[in-house]
Amino acid sequence: MKSKARRLLINLFLASLIIGICFAILYPILTLLPMIFTDLRELGAPDSIWIPSKFGVNSIEFVFRSILQGKPVIILQSLLYAFSICAIQVFMSAMAGYALARTDFKGRNIVFFLVIFVFLIPRQSFLITQYLHFKHFDVLGLFQLFLGHDVDLINQPITLYLLAIFGFSVNQSLFIFIFRQAFMGMPQELEDAAMIDGAGFYRTYFKVMLPNAVPTILTVAVLAFVWAYGDTYYTNYFHTDGPYFGVIIDKTFKDANNWYINNQARQWFDTADTNELAFEALKQASILTFLTPLLIIYFFVQKRLVENLDRAGIVG
Repeated sequence: MKSKARRLLINLFLASLIIGICFAILYPILTLLPMIFTDLRELGAPDSIWIPSKFGVNSIEFVFRSILQGKPVIILQSLLYAFSICAIQVFMSAMAGYALARTDFKGRNIVFFLVIFVFLIPRQSFLITQYLHFKHFDVLGLFQLFLGHDVDLINQPITLYLLAIFGFSVNQSLFIFIFRQAFMGMPQELEDAAMIDGAGFYRTYFKVMLPNAVPTILTVAVLAFVWAYGDTYYTNYFHTDGPYFGVIIDKTFKDANNWYINNQARQWFDTADTNELAFEALKQASILTFLTPLLIIYFFVQKRLVENLDRAGIVG
């Protein structure tokens, strides 16, 4: 009886803990959805806290009319940017990780130390140097030699791609570390067998090692895409006028625009007045629209991601 009572208490404690954690995670969503799908005139009403007393999609309509300006292509442009940065990061990080894991060259430990150093140091520390470098961009003085002046790459999309190519994009040093650990955990016999079959260095990498790193590639690709899609740091500094959905939301819903947003909503939806919750509802609707592509992608890859996340970066 004592053993059964102990097990029952433990099970009750674990169940309460799980329910509490689930509630803490779901509570923001449970309060978010009623606010978004309540008619703007009914926001703040006592009977519209959990279930809308009058259902409405004014907030979603506002996102498409104001934020997207009736052009869903802005979302497609943001997705295309995230996919392209993701592909560059995976390609470059995998090669760097393989070189650090499987090749022996002078200064390898120093290079690996610098990779970890870049990851640990806040990226704001590199901002001034990076900004000045791209503001007065030159390659070994060739632009000065042939053009007579350097090139200003600030507010140009190529700057973001150059950051990804040279390993300074969003958390790219972490991706290099993950690939290094994954390649270090692969048996040496794979490379030995490839060399016996006559494969060179590059063929061994592309035909043997890279296919065995598919779980790591998937994990890094998902993380890279999510972080690139939601990045407002590099996009704000290096391509301010770019058509990035996250940047547009960040600029639109500043506190200084509160009156303007509410006034715009009143005119569009023929509302005599809107309370202070309208601004928050419109902002949350924009965020929900922003997150929808990520939720769809996660729905399709979550099984493989959960299976492989614990393997990537901790072996070796």
